[in-house]
Parts: sequence; C-alpha cells; structure tokens
Amino acid sequence: MTDTLTKPSKVPKAPKPPESDRSRAENNLARKLVAPAIVLMLLVTAFPMLRALYLSLFNYSLTAPDDRKFVGLANYWTALSDPLFWRDTGNTVLIMVVTVTVELIIGFAFAMVMHKVIFARGTIRTSILIPYGVITVVSGFAWQFAFSNTNGFVNSWLPFVGDDFNWFGSYPSSMVAIMASEIWKTTPFMSLLLLAGLAQVSEDMLEAAKVDGATWWQRLYMVILPNMRAAIMVAVLFRALDAYRIFDNIFVMTAGANGTESISFLTYRQVIEQFQLGIGSALSVLLFLSVLVVAFVIVKLFRVNLADARQEG
Repeated sequence: MTDTLTKPSKVPKAPKPPESDRSRAENNLARKLVAPAIVLMLLVTAFPMLRALYLSLFNYSLTAPDDRKFVGLANYWTALSDPLFWRDTGNTVLIMVVTVTVELIIGFAFAMVMHKVIFARGTIRTSILIPYGVITVVSGFAWQFAFSNTNGFVNSWLPFVGDDFNWFGSYPSSMVAIMASEIWKTTPFMSLLLLAGLAQVSEDMLEAAKVDGATWWQRLYMVILPNMRAAIMVAVLFRALDAYRIFDNIFVMTAGANGTESISFLTYRQVIEQFQLGIGSALSVLLFLSVLVVAFVIVKLFRVNLADARQEG
C-alpha cells in the first residue's frame, strides 16, 4: 500500500478591501485640485521640452543657422562617448550625495530643536530658516568671499589650513567650498520638511516606549524614524532633484574651473557660450532623463506606501 501525496490547494488571496467613501472623496478632490496645475505646467513646459528633443536631432549652431543638418541620435552618442560628460556627471552625483546626506543629518537635528523647543520658538525657527531666504546667487558670492585667501574669514577659522590657502586653486578644495555653500543655503528647507514629519509622530507612542524602558536612541530608531519615513523620502527626493540640477553656485564661485562643472553647467556652456543648440539640447534631454532616474531610484529605495503612511485601510 502506498501513500499518495496530495498537493495542497492554493490559498486564495484575501480580497482587497474596498475603498472607503472618505478615501474616494479625498482622491477625487485631489485630482480636481491638481488638474489645473498639471494643465498649466504642461502648457508651459511641454513646448520647450518637445522643442529641445527636436533640436537634439540636428547639428545646429547659431553661428550658422541656415546650415542645419539632421543627424538623428548622433548628438546623444557624442555626449555619451565624451569623457567630459561622465566627469561632469560624477561631479553632479558627488555633490548630490554629499550635500543631501549632510543636510539630512543637520536638518534632522534642527527639526528636533524646532520641534522640542518651548522658549522663543518663533525666533529660533525664523533664525534657522533665514539662509533659505537668501537668493542663491547672493549666497554664492558671499561664500566665494568667505573662502577667499586674501580677505575671507574661513582660513582664520581653520588655522590648520594656513592663512594663505587658496580654496579655489584645486579640485578637492573647490568642491568643498561649493558643497559648503549649498549645504548652508538649503539645509533649512530640509529641516522644514522634516519638522512637518516630526509633527506626525504620536506622542503616545513615544511615551509608551519610554515607559517600556527604551532609551532615546531606541525611541529614535524604533519609533521616530519609522513613522517619519514618508516625510524623509519627500525631503530627500526634493533636495536630491534640486542638488542634481546645481548651477548657480558653480557659476558664481568657480565658473567650472578645476574640473568642477556639473551637467547643467556643461549644458550652459554648449548653448550659451558655444552656440551649439543641437548638442546642448541633447545634453538637456539627458539631464532630464537622469533626473527621472534619480527620482525613480529614491522612491524605490524608500518603498513608502503613502496610503499606509496616512493610515488608510
């Protein structure tokens, strides 16, 4: 007598719970509120984007506007096969990763201070947010002056570098100056977004964890950060996309010297300085596509379900 093994039947998946009336109403309202902005954005941006895509298929220079030749994807191949493009891409990624990481750490510390402080809360929050109100070009000039080896104050604050150290004389120090100005300018924006996330953390959960004997670090990693995941993703996403398009600080502080160009600055040089609309348009399209890739990677990395973050079931 032989025993027969029967294959267990597949357990059916639980049906997805129906969308609540409140959720459906909120989604409909959200679509109506967002629709005018989307239509306006498409009207304003669709033509320039399509125009750039069209021009990228031509060998087109403003110095010879009548001599325009269709070259297909040759401009893209020229850009992707040029070491200069990959060097500038590396600079852009380096600036984005370093600045966003530092801003996330400092911004979270500022957000904690603004969230917990009781005395002079308005004054403290305003003082922290002041740098973000400064125009980027003005900030760039200010930091260029600060890092000057003739009349700046950074060298006097850092005696180990020497009074006559030229921050803009080499690639590493130039990048440090650029990233320092970017961090100073945009950390308040990061802290503002994180402050909004901190406001969503339940005080009851924190008190319960404290009663259970959790230390401050344990409450941070087990309660605060998990409940702020959506806010952190939004803050990192916004800042990463902004940092990836960095142009102003580089233009003001180094003008691309010492190999400090970004992709945006390379595009500027091709279009504005060398009048090459074809290759410049191809670079702008590549910049747009790379921004989409960065956004996709960040969203997938955090894996945040916004419905769950809003506690919708």
